[in-house]
Amino acid sequence: MKYILILLLILSQLTAKDKQQEVTIGAGAYMQTQPYKNVDAIVLPSPVIFFDNGVAYVRWTRVGVYFLGDKQDDFSWGFSLTAQPRTYGYKSSDSSYLAGMDERKTSFEGGLAFSTQLDKTYLEIMALTDILDRHDTWIIKAELGRDYKFGKLSLYPSLIAIYNSSKFMDYYYGVKSSEAIVSIRDEYKADAGLQLGAQTYIKYPLTDSLSAFINLRVDKLPQEATDSPIVSDDYIYSGLASLIYTFKY
Repeated sequence: MKYILILLLILSQLTAKDKQQEVTIGAGAYMQTQPYKNVDAIVLPSPVIFFDNGVAYVRWTRVGVYFLGDKQDDFSWGFSLTAQPRTYGYKSSDSSYLAGMDERKTSFEGGLAFSTQLDKTYLEIMALTDILDRHDTWIIKAELGRDYKFGKLSLYPSLIAIYNSSKFMDYYYGVKSSEAIVSIRDEYKADAGLQLGAQTYIKYPLTDSLSAFINLRVDKLPQEATDSPIVSDDYIYSGLASLIYTFKY
């Protein structure tokens, strides 16, 4: 990740020498519950980087490079190539209910993104495909949000809709015939489904440069996932608690 940041800083120097750029860096702990039966939540250390100079960007752990668009103070839009990690997955050893199942691996997704922002309201639409050949398919994600400020406290709530293709759903929630066990889990093939979510970022400054930064998110799984014999929860909860440092150069 540090090499990506260095590359983006070099790009910004080549394209925006006449304007100071703002960069936010930090680190924290990321937690995500698992919807599978008796599988513990994921807890991982996570870098936090935010940077956007109209040429390239980093948004938490997602990176991108614009190839078309316009960035102004009150209105901006852009098309970009983007990539982000996928933290779904499990091992058969994670739960007795999953014994005998093939591993479902985490992955990395990349594709095309369109984003636009008018004053404090933003919209982003992404079409992503699996670039590590895990689920070997695509998803479409749309997010609509707005920035709010209450004194020193900043809030960034948004609503999320994700269309997961049938191959994606079947990879993470399906049960193959070779994995089925009588009276424990039946064979199950998951169809495409629409996943809905809501999240907010919360930022509170501790000094002029240092801030506490929190992300809270909840996703409602589609019925095509919750009908799976290996799934016990309808929701995935995730969050981040971190410290971030913001500077200009």
